[in-house]
Amino acid sequence: MNKLGMVITAAISLALTGCGGAQTSWETEEVAVASDRLMADSVEAAWAVEGDAGEDASIRLELATKEGKPVEAFDLNHEKLLHLIVVSKDLSYFNHIHPEYKGEGVFEISNVFPAGGAYRLIADFKPTDGDAMTKLTWAEVGGAPAAPQAVVPSESLNSVVAGKRVSLAAEGLVEDEEATLTFAIADEASGEPISDLEPYLGAIGHVVVLSEDGERYVHVHAEADQGTGPEAKFETTFPKAGIYKIWGQFQHRGEVFTVDYVVNVEKRS
Repeated sequence: MNKLGMVITAAISLALTGCGGAQTSWETEEVAVASDRLMADSVEAAWAVEGDAGEDASIRLELATKEGKPVEAFDLNHEKLLHLIVVSKDLSYFNHIHPEYKGEGVFEISNVFPAGGAYRLIADFKPTDGDAMTKLTWAEVGGAPAAPQAVVPSESLNSVVAGKRVSLAAEGLVEDEEATLTFAIADEASGEPISDLEPYLGAIGHVVVLSEDGERYVHVHAEADQGTGPEAKFETTFPKAGIYKIWGQFQHRGEVFTVDYVVNVEKRS
């Protein structure tokens, strides 16, 4: 053994004896605690949807470990215990709602689905002492179906909704690269920038992204300390090339409004 090897061996020996013994015991305890942390692959979601389109249909979500133990404690995540995104298969219908926690891992809420057919249900939540996680499912809702709408890239990234003119500047729309989504919001009638946006779910706004096939979901977080407008910036990464729909939600004078756009994300060169 060379001198360096002898020094390293001696250092390890000292760490395991005497006053170093307490340090070793502390490290072992930390590892044990970490092993109990809930991760996404250790939590299962059981969904139930009852009711047809056009009526108050109930949505029930039960969260439990793979061993069948209910996940009982949750942290507030963007001011709510659980965020539920409901999207029709053709991405024409979008609703962002917050089910009531009933205890023992069960969340419930009612929703009026506009037409029969398949819907993507997406739940975002964070168990206490666990990782933030997302659970998705497809649900079939009874009732007369609506004519499907094609999901094609928007001709213009300008929208008018609720008396607001909202423009989207999307930079870096390339798979697996950093992208920036900047929303500029102005009054439709006067054209004046709106600089008194109110916090929505603890931030300047909220953005959801879903791929055309409903399989790739991105919950986009706003950059911190942005003030109250007229611009709102969000950073994200699109996992794969393809067509995606973007929904942006903001609050002004007590009213939440939603804008949407469809974009094409290119392959990396």
